[in-house]
Amino acid sequence: MTRTALFLAGTAVLSFASPAAAQSMDHSSMPGMTMPVEPKKPVAETVPVPQPQSEPAPMPEMDHGNMPGMEMNQADTRPPACAPEHAAMGHCTAEPEPSKPAMTMDEPAAAPADPDCPPEHAKMGHCTPKASTTNEPTAGVAGTDLAPGDAPAPAPPGNWYADRVYPATEMDRSRHEMMKENGGQTTAFISFNLAEYQARKGRDGFRWDGEAWYGGDINRLTIKSEGEGLLGEGIESAEVQALYSRAIGPYFNAQAGIRQDLGPGPDRTYATIGFEGLAPYWFEVEGALFLSNKGDLLARLEGYYDQRITQKLILQPMAEANFALQDVPETGIGSGLSDFELGLRLRYEIVKEFAPYVGVEWARKVGDTARFARTAGEDADSVSLVMGVRLWF
Repeated sequence: MTRTALFLAGTAVLSFASPAAAQSMDHSSMPGMTMPVEPKKPVAETVPVPQPQSEPAPMPEMDHGNMPGMEMNQADTRPPACAPEHAAMGHCTAEPEPSKPAMTMDEPAAAPADPDCPPEHAKMGHCTPKASTTNEPTAGVAGTDLAPGDAPAPAPPGNWYADRVYPATEMDRSRHEMMKENGGQTTAFISFNLAEYQARKGRDGFRWDGEAWYGGDINRLTIKSEGEGLLGEGIESAEVQALYSRAIGPYFNAQAGIRQDLGPGPDRTYATIGFEGLAPYWFEVEGALFLSNKGDLLARLEGYYDQRITQKLILQPMAEANFALQDVPETGIGSGLSDFELGLRLRYEIVKEFAPYVGVEWARKVGDTARFARTAGEDADSVSLVMGVRLWF
């Protein structure tokens, strides 16, 4: 009976001691679990006396912050911070920044931000802030290493890589030729705007009008020639001009030189000054003043326009007018408007350099010039059917 009572008492003690033993687990042996260690009590050698039942002791709160992979803080419970660049794009609302203490007199003033490039755009690489106006040290900094806007032009290269392989004299000559070919070259050009046969009432004739020049884009030597004659009778009138031509703009050249008249009439030499170029709406125009060695002053104005019907078929209206300051009976020229010509020619460009054409031309002498022509037995006006070729090379 006594043994039975002792067995039951021991079983009861063990049943109450088990929860307490579980609560007194040594968490300090767990990784990342630093727990205060209570001093161990000596184990009684005798069987413990049963104690009255009591509430289990509360389990001490574990510090999970010391466990690996279990770092928790108050920031984890708040929404993530709103970056300035995201706030600038309207993706979120930035929290107000804490007020900063007032700047004292001893602290330097911060450089003002560039209004065209806010810091949030600069961080995303959308722009580059302008250089600060403060005097920052730039010792040892030059060329493209300086801030934008303050960098001087880099020095031109002082050596050429090809000079390491080829003689310097040969490379100098090659570079000189290259510069000429890219803007400084000299070229030659010859063209005949008119080279035609004229079928007229009573007497057929011929006519030419051409130009040639040699030089560069700015300065040129220009030769002009025009004239007309009768079939079987030779040249009636002809002239040649030798001119210095200089570009005075992208579309016009100023010209000066001499003109020499040829043919059966009296010889005349003229000092010449004029212009030629491309007027607005693609009108080719030219004009000149002529002062002869006899004191006669003449003037001429002419122009034409190329109206493209197709890529190869072109209609060219043309006009020319001549003026004189005084009568020149020796050459049959009267004062004022002496004569004018109107022509219409249709050409077909087989190639750009060669284009045959057909057309019609009306010439009229007026004023004293018409009177001189009638006195010489000539008509004051004429209509001609023309055919010819326009070419250049």
